[in-house]
Amino acid sequence: MSKKLMRSGLIVSSMTLVSRVLGLVRDVVVANLMGAGAAADVFFLANKIPNFLRRLFAEGAFAQAFVPVLADYYHNRPDEVKQLLARVSGTLGTIITVVTLLGVIGSPVLAALFGTGWFIDWLNDAPGGEKFELASLMLKITFPYLWFITLTALSGAILNTLGRFAVAAFTPVFLNVAIIGCALLLAPQLARPELALAWGVFLGGLIQFLFQIPFLYRSNMLVRPRWGWNDPGVVKIRTLMIPAMFGVSVSQINLLFDTIIASFLMTGSISWLYYSDRLLEFPLGLFGIAIATVILPALSQNKAEGDPSQFASTMDWGVRSVLLVGIPAMLGLMVLAQPMLMVLFMRGEFTVEHSQMASMSLLAYASGLLSFMLVKVLAPGYYARQDTKTPVRYGIIAMVANMGFNIILAIPFGYVGLALATAASATLNAGLLYRGLVKQQVYQVSHHSLSLIAKMMVAGVIMAATVAYASPAEAQWLAWDFAERAMWLFTYIALGGATYVLSLLVMGIRPRHLRTA
Repeated sequence: MSKKLMRSGLIVSSMTLVSRVLGLVRDVVVANLMGAGAAADVFFLANKIPNFLRRLFAEGAFAQAFVPVLADYYHNRPDEVKQLLARVSGTLGTIITVVTLLGVIGSPVLAALFGTGWFIDWLNDAPGGEKFELASLMLKITFPYLWFITLTALSGAILNTLGRFAVAAFTPVFLNVAIIGCALLLAPQLARPELALAWGVFLGGLIQFLFQIPFLYRSNMLVRPRWGWNDPGVVKIRTLMIPAMFGVSVSQINLLFDTIIASFLMTGSISWLYYSDRLLEFPLGLFGIAIATVILPALSQNKAEGDPSQFASTMDWGVRSVLLVGIPAMLGLMVLAQPMLMVLFMRGEFTVEHSQMASMSLLAYASGLLSFMLVKVLAPGYYARQDTKTPVRYGIIAMVANMGFNIILAIPFGYVGLALATAASATLNAGLLYRGLVKQQVYQVSHHSLSLIAKMMVAGVIMAATVAYASPAEAQWLAWDFAERAMWLFTYIALGGATYVLSLLVMGIRPRHLRTA
C-alpha cells in the first residue's frame, strides 16, 4: 500500500507541477497585461465566483461524497456501477445546467453580492461603479466554466477511482494554456483586453471537458446520462454532498468573504490578495491536494474492507507526507516572499509597490499553509467513512470565526488582516478535524510520526535561518535585472532545499522512515 500510494502521489504531483508552472506563467502574463489595477480586480472577482462554486459542485464536495460511494459499489456491487454513473451524471448535469443559466442571467446580482463596495459606488454614480458594470459583463462569459468543470470533475473522480490519476491531474493544464493564448493573441485585438481573459476561462473549461471523454470511453465508463434523483446511490451521494459543501469548502468561503470586504478597501487589495494566494496555491496544490487526492480512494477501500488499522496507517502517511514538504514550503515563502513576487510578476503594469504590498499578504497567508494542507488530508478521514456531518460542524465554526477575525484584523491591518484571518480560521479548522478523529478513535498521530515531525521542524528552522542570512536586502534585488534576480532566487531556493535535506539526513531521517508504518 505504501509503494502504491507513493507512486500515485508522485504521478499526481508531477502532473500538478506542470499545471502549476503553467499557472504561474498565466499569472505572469495577466500581471504584465493588467498589473494590480481596477481591471485586474474585476477579472479576479469574475473568475473567483465560478471557481468557488466549482469547489462546491465539483472538485470539493462532490468528489468527497462521490468517491467513497463509487468505491463501495466497486467493492460490493460491481454490476451496478454503470447504472450509478448514468444516474449521477444525468442528475448532476441537469442541476448544474440550471445553476449555470441562472448565473449567466443573474450576473448583475452576483456582481452586487460579491462586489458590494463596487455596487454601492454604482448606485451613487461614484467612479468605482465602472467595476460593477464590468464585473457583470465578465461573469456572463466566465460563469459557463462552472458547467464544463463540474462534469470534468465527475469524469476525473471516476478515473481516479480506477487508479488513472494522471489524466485528471493533467487536465488543468488546458485552462492555463487557453488563458495564456487569449491574453497573447486575443487581448491586443479588443478595446477591453480583460475580456480576452474571460474568454480564455470559457475556452479552457470547454477543452478540459472534451479532453477527458476519450479516456472514459477507453475505460468503458462512458454512459448515457439519465435523471435519477431518487436512485439509492444518488440519494446517498447528495445526502453526503450537502453538508460536505460546507465542510470541504470552508477555505474557499473564507476567501470569498475576504473578497467582499476587500471591495471596500483601496484599489489593488483584491489583486494583491490574489497574487499572494496564487503563490500559496502552488505548494498546496502540488503536495497537499495531490496527497489528499490519492488517499481518499485508498481510505475508502480500507473502510470498505473493514481494516481500521490500515485506515489509520494511511492517514498517518498522509500527515507525514504533507508536513515533510509543507514545513519548508511555508518557511521558504515567508523568507523569500518579495523576491518571488518580483521575479514572477514585476514587469509591465506590475510595479515594485505591488510586489511590496502583495508580499505582506503572502506572509500572512503562508502562516496558515500547514493548516490548509492538513485540512486537505484530515477531511478525507471523515468522508471515506461517509461521515459528512462532523466536518460541516467544524467548518461552520471555522467560518464564523473567520468572520470575527476579519472584523478584528481588517480594521488595523487592511487586506493583510484578511489574509491573517483566513490563515487563523484554517488553523482552527485543522485543529477541530484532528481532535474529532482522535475522539472517534479513528486516527491519532503515531509516536513515530511525532518524532519525524519534530525533526522536520528543526530542519525547517535551520533552512529558513540559512536562506535569510544569505539573501540580500530589497535594494540589491531591485538593482539586479530580471535574469540576475531569477538566477539568485533559484540559487537561494536550491540552497534552502539542500540545507533542509542535509539537516534531515544529519538527524537520521531516511526515506524508509516516511513509508507507511
